[in-house]
Amino acid sequence: MRLLAGAAVAALALAGCERTPPSEQLDVKALPDEGSVETIAAADLAALIEAGEAIVIDVRTPEEFAAGRLPGALNAPVETFDPAAIPMEEGRETILYCRSGKRSARAAEMLAKHTGARVRHLEGGIEAWSAPEPSQRVLIGGE
Repeated sequence: MRLLAGAAVAALALAGCERTPPSEQLDVKALPDEGSVETIAAADLAALIEAGEAIVIDVRTPEEFAAGRLPGALNAPVETFDPAAIPMEEGRETILYCRSGKRSARAAEMLAKHTGARVRHLEGGIEAWSAPEPSQRVLIGGE
């Protein structure tokens, strides 16, 4: 009798391991998107800033930020970056930048994962912004 009871328990346990019918399987496409990270060219960012369509976040240190920054930029150093504290507004895109693009890429990944949305950062960083063209680009607090 014990042998039969043991066999019955084993059969029940194995029944729970049966393959889930396709109609009940989890649709991977329905999972939340982890967002994506893209770059934006300096000229395109300049146009967004001029149109008032960008929130610009500088992820460099406070010292670097004080030495020169993009117009209207806010400072959120990557060392203490909190994606939940980054302003996001309907109708305005939040765009990150740093000196060369490496730190802003890391911060953009964190923000994209937090929001599940596309996040862009300045390609080449403030170095690309400070390139000679176009001449209308300015730094606040810089040379």
